Amino acid sequence: MDIDAASVDHALSTTRAVRRRLDLKREVDQQIILDCIDIAEQAPTGGNLSSRRWLLVSDPKIKEGLAEIYQRSAGQWMVSAADRLAGSGHPQERNMASAAHLAEHLAEVPAIVIPTIIGRHDNSGRPGLFDSVIQAGWSFCVALRARGLGTAWVTAMLTEEDSVKELLGIPVHMTEIAMFPVAWTKGTNFSAAQRHPARSVTYFDSFERTFESGPSNPVRLADGPGTIAEIDIEAPPSAVWPVITDINLSAAYSPEFQGAEWVEPDSPIAVGSTFVGTNHNEAFGEFKVPSFIDTFEKDVSFGWRTSDIGNPGARWRFDLESTGPNTRLRYSMILGPGPSGLTTAIKAMPDKEDRIINRRVRTQHTAMLQVVAGVKKTVEATL
Repeated sequence: MDIDAASVDHALSTTRAVRRRLDLKREVDQQIILDCIDIAEQAPTGGNLSSRRWLLVSDPKIKEGLAEIYQRSAGQWMVSAADRLAGSGHPQERNMASAAHLAEHLAEVPAIVIPTIIGRHDNSGRPGLFDSVIQAGWSFCVALRARGLGTAWVTAMLTEEDSVKELLGIPVHMTEIAMFPVAWTKGTNFSAAQRHPARSVTYFDSFERTFESGPSNPVRLADGPGTIAEIDIEAPPSAVWPVITDINLSAAYSPEFQGAEWVEPDSPIAVGSTFVGTNHNEAFGEFKVPSFIDTFEKDVSFGWRTSDIGNPGARWRFDLESTGPNTRLRYSMILGPGPSGLTTAIKAMPDKEDRIINRRVRTQHTAMLQVVAGVKKTVEATL
């Protein structure tokens, strides 16, 4: 039987955590849930052992008991947070409102499914517990989606493990993994979420190498080799923004970058603004590089191209991603395709292009890690 990849991809990319769009009034035939568990049980498992056990709850009193435990473990906090963020425009406003809605209506969902596994997690790193049931849980979610039902992956309640075990009669030698509130969804028009594209979150052969294309074997500059350094900062993007837009900050932490000057220092920074950076390394000594701002979105992204805006020697960029009260700083670099000291070295030793590129990426990655650590230190010291 041929597999319709488009349908599979659509189901995988549109299976969302559903809370406010769960239909609390429409009954769910338990056989549909069992069919989905059958699908989930086809997921791989450590040692090929069938150690997963599923608990399907539909009794109103037991659902009320689970709802009380959920309120005690996390629900009350979620409701309070949702009330506090309502109308604020905070990045977590919608998410907390959705979580609070589920906490307030958990007892009303037609069914609650709890996957468990035989054994106790002892933090030993041995396979057989979470790594043998997480994939089955996801398969269950996708199977529901394919049939017009939805759920959300809930784990906060499991902090009250003793209460859950007592209410549900779960043996002490079993481990609860998640809780899935199951219902038909109000509409099925779910869409893919906004995520980073694969090439911005995938590294090749070592955790420092990215490529715009390919890569070739051996690596070529035409592949768009680059690297990324990331760090989480305990401050909002608005506090990080003035630090990353200070073009001289990196000079305090980078072994190569010495500093920079704006070509028009009295003009406001915008796309098209130009600065000249001074660099120094053992191979080329001191050299100056003109740079052109190509990305400028306040509190979101700041980037520039070197040497030639139309044919840059390299492209650099800071991105800020809100993680609630904090910020994930992402510092990326792509080499080429235009002329630079790197292309000069490659032209002199074309047979060593791969080695030259890898060495340059490694050097830049090390420096960039120092820069993002410096940004974090600078920002957090001011709070």
